[in-house]
Amino acid sequence: MSNASIAAALLDIGAVAVSPFEPYTWASGLKSPIYCDNRKTLGFPVLRNQIASAFLDIARAYLEADTVIAGTATAGIPHGMLLADRLDLPFCYVRSKAKEHGTSSYIEGAQVLDRSVILVEDLVSTGGSSIQAAAHIHDSGGALVHILSIFSYELPLSTQRFSEKGLTLHSLTGLTDLMAVLHERHPDWVEPLRAWREDPQAWSARMTA
Repeated sequence: MSNASIAAALLDIGAVAVSPFEPYTWASGLKSPIYCDNRKTLGFPVLRNQIASAFLDIARAYLEADTVIAGTATAGIPHGMLLADRLDLPFCYVRSKAKEHGTSSYIEGAQVLDRSVILVEDLVSTGGSSIQAAAHIHDSGGALVHILSIFSYELPLSTQRFSEKGLTLHSLTGLTDLMAVLHERHPDWVEPLRAWREDPQAWSARMTA
């Protein structure tokens, strides 16, 4: 399944929604022409398995003898678990906040101490959640090898952040592929998406002016 085919499938099931002229409002208050909820893929077995197979193809190139698969809580957990199951490898998930009782751990499941970790995300926007998870894995004694995501907004900020932290992202699809699909379906949506990607803050300010 090609990157563009995955982008088209996400669009078809509503996991990726585009509305450049009546934008969405993110939790941060930022206006955006795109909203992504890849949890919806869980309700579509064919696509869900295609995503798992695509992750498998990528992960096989980076497996080590001590590899653990991790998922970010909560949306990365099911896709990470599917990948770990196909590889017959240990799995854990990374909390965004420490457990409020017991061990106060950020890592649940398999131990990552002295092990290599492949982290599964559902979505990369600014890169903040991936970087936070990477820090928790490092603090727990693990070595984050690569990050896999279903979709990336491909924002310059995330690219800069990953580069600064020495993190490598492999996304099954992203905004470039989506724009290629929209060029055939809704060509007037492409330029707003491109402008938003270049400067989300300025785009949002123009939409709220």
